[in-house]
Amino acid sequence: MWKKAGGRNVSPSTREIFRSVCPLDCPDTCGLRVTVEDGRITRVTGDPDHPITRGVICHKVRYFPARVHHPERLLYPMRRTGRKGEGKFERITWEEALDEITSRMKNLIAEYGAESILPYSYYGNMGLVNNGTMDRRFFHRLGATRLERTICNAAGSQGFRATMGIKGAIDPEDTVHSRYIIVWGGNIVSTNMHQVMLFEQARKQGAKIVVIDVHRNQTARWADEFVQLYPGTDAALALGMMHVLERENLIDEAFLRDHTVGWEQLKERLKTYPPERVSRITGVPKETIIRLAREYGKTSPSLIRIGNGLQHHDNGGMIVRTITCLPALTGQWQYKGGGALKENGLVQVDTDKLERPDLLPDPDVRSINMIQLGSALLEADPPIRMLFVYNSNPAAVAPSQEKVLRGLAREDLFTVVHDLFLTDTARYADLVLPATSHFENLDVYKSYWHMYVQVARPILPPQGEAWSNYKLFRTLAKRMGFTEPCFDDTEEDLIRQVLDNPENPCLSRIDFDELMEKEIVKLDLSENAAFPERLQRGIRIQLFNESLRAQGLDPLPAHIALKEGTDGERNAKDPDTFMLISPPNHQYLNSSMGNIPKLQKMEGRPTLQIHPKDAERKGIVDGSLVRIRNERGSCTLTAKVTDAVLPGVLVSMGLWWLSSYPDGKGINQLTPDREADMGGGAVFFSTAVQLEKAE
Repeated sequence: MWKKAGGRNVSPSTREIFRSVCPLDCPDTCGLRVTVEDGRITRVTGDPDHPITRGVICHKVRYFPARVHHPERLLYPMRRTGRKGEGKFERITWEEALDEITSRMKNLIAEYGAESILPYSYYGNMGLVNNGTMDRRFFHRLGATRLERTICNAAGSQGFRATMGIKGAIDPEDTVHSRYIIVWGGNIVSTNMHQVMLFEQARKQGAKIVVIDVHRNQTARWADEFVQLYPGTDAALALGMMHVLERENLIDEAFLRDHTVGWEQLKERLKTYPPERVSRITGVPKETIIRLAREYGKTSPSLIRIGNGLQHHDNGGMIVRTITCLPALTGQWQYKGGGALKENGLVQVDTDKLERPDLLPDPDVRSINMIQLGSALLEADPPIRMLFVYNSNPAAVAPSQEKVLRGLAREDLFTVVHDLFLTDTARYADLVLPATSHFENLDVYKSYWHMYVQVARPILPPQGEAWSNYKLFRTLAKRMGFTEPCFDDTEEDLIRQVLDNPENPCLSRIDFDELMEKEIVKLDLSENAAFPERLQRGIRIQLFNESLRAQGLDPLPAHIALKEGTDGERNAKDPDTFMLISPPNHQYLNSSMGNIPKLQKMEGRPTLQIHPKDAERKGIVDGSLVRIRNERGSCTLTAKVTDAVLPGVLVSMGLWWLSSYPDGKGINQLTPDREADMGGGAVFFSTAVQLEKAE
C-alpha cells in the first residue's frame, strides 16, 4: 500500500495515475503524471495541470520507467570483493553495512580526526528532504571535512549578484511580453524547454530571438539569428555592444542616474572596446556587433536569458556580471519582460535551519572545493581516509578525471557510495548502498527557474532493500549516538522547515497544509519581490563594484583572457591549440540517464565536432577515431566534421559513462580543476587541447 498523490490509499494491483515531480538537475522542475500498474511504473507523461510546464516534458524523462525498473538497478547493499574499479561485489545485509560504516567512522575519528572523512554530493536528486537537510546535519555533527558545492552555477551566480545585488528575480512567465530576446550561452532547447515554449509565445507576438553561443546547437538552429563567437569572449562582445549603445545614444540616461552606480566610470571603460577590437577578440564581424547593439537598444522590452555554459570559464563570473549590465544601460529592468534572467533567486530557504552548521564541533573545520576532488584525494594533508558519495558520480562528472580515478583507487581510502546503479564511481567503492528513486520518496522541490514549490509523495514502495538519503543519514546519526532533536525530524517536519524562512516572505507565506493539498503552489510575489517592482525599493545596480577589488578582480566589467587556449585574436597564430567545449547532450543530464539503452541508441556514441578546415589540415575524415590530449590526460572519440563549430574550437556533447568511450577515458580527463574568477566555480570550458588522428 502507498499514498496516491491526492492522498487516498490505493492498491498496488490496480492501475492508477499519480502526480509527481521531475527530480533531475534542470531548471524546469517539471510536473509529471505517472501510470502505475501492478506495482510497476509503466508510463510517465507531463502533468497538464502544472501551471508552467503544462503537460510537456523532455524525451529523456519519458524513460523514467526504464530507469526505475532497470535490470541493473541496485537492490541490496554490497561489499567489494575485487580490485577497486573492477566492479566485483558480494551481497551483504544492511546491518552489516551500517556496522562497518559506523565502526570505520568511529575508528577514523579516534585515530585521525573527523576531517579524515569527506562527503561528496550534488544534485542527482533535487528534492530538499533528501538533499540538503539530514545529510548535511549528519556530516556537520560528525565534524567531517566540509564540501564546497560549486561545480555548476557558483561563478555565474556571484557574477550576477556583483551587478544586481541579488541572484535573480524575474518571473519566467513574464517573458512572454519580451520583444527582443537574446539567449546567451545556453542550449535551452535541450536544457530549459519550457522557456522555449514561453519564447515561442513571445515570437508569435512579434519578438525576435537571437542566440549567442560558441556552437550551432539545437537552440541556435531554432532561433531567428545565430551569432557565433570564440569561447570565453562573451564579456568582450557585451562591452562592444555597450560601446555602440553609448556612442549612438541608445541608453536611458534617467534610469542610469536613478538606479545605477558607476556609469561615468563604465563609460570611460567602454572607449577601449570599439567594435573593431571586439571583432578581433570574439570572431564576430564588427557589422554584426553594431547591428546587434542597435536592435537591442531600439527594442523594448528586451530580455537576455543567460545560460549556464558561459560561466564555466576562468572568467565566467565576470562574463555574467558584464552581460547583466546591458539591461541597465537601456533601462530594461523597469519593464515587464525586460532585463536579464539567469536563475530564480526567490526560493531562498533558511540553510542554517535545514543544514545545522551550528552542530559542527569545530567551526574552523577545513573545507574542500568539490571540483578539486582528485587533488584532495591525492594531496590533502591530513589525508582523506573515507569518502561518502551520494547524489553524484564524480568519477564521470568531476574535472581532472585522471586524478579523480587515481584517488578513488587508493587502497587506504574507504569509499561508500549510495546510488541506484553501479556507476563509474560505485565501481571503486568498498561498500555500495542501494538508493530509492524519487518515486519512492516524500519530498519537496523548488526550481531555480520558475516560481513554484512542489511536493511529491511516494507512488512506489522502496524497490528491493533501497533506502532514501533521509533514512540513511537519520539512521547513521542514531548509530553514531547523536542525540540532538533535529535527528528526530520527520520528512514532513523538514518540509515545514523548508517553508519557514522569515527572511523570505515569498516562501514563508506558503501554507504547509495548502501545499500538501494542492502539491503545486506559487511563491508569494505580492511585496515587490520581482523586477520591475523591485526597483521601487531603491536597488542600485553596480556598474562599478568596489568590493570586487578586494577579491583581486576589476571593479568594472571587463574582458579577461583565458588562462589557456586561444580566442579570435590568437587562433590564427596558434592553429594547433584547440579550445574544447563539452556542453550537455540532448538525451542525458550529466551522467544521469546515460545507462538507459534506448537513450544510448538515440544519442549514438561520443563524438568530437571539428571544423572542416581543421579536419582537412589534420587529415581527419568524418567517422574516424580521433584523440584529443593535454597535460592532464587524453580521450578518444569519433570525428564529426561540421561547420557548427568555428576553426580552432572542438565540441564534444554530453558526459557519458566511461564504458562508452573507446579507451574508457572520459572527456573530463582533459578539463582543469582550477577555480573560476568568482565563487570557486568550475572551468570545464576553459580547456586547451591538441588534436590528432587515433591509431
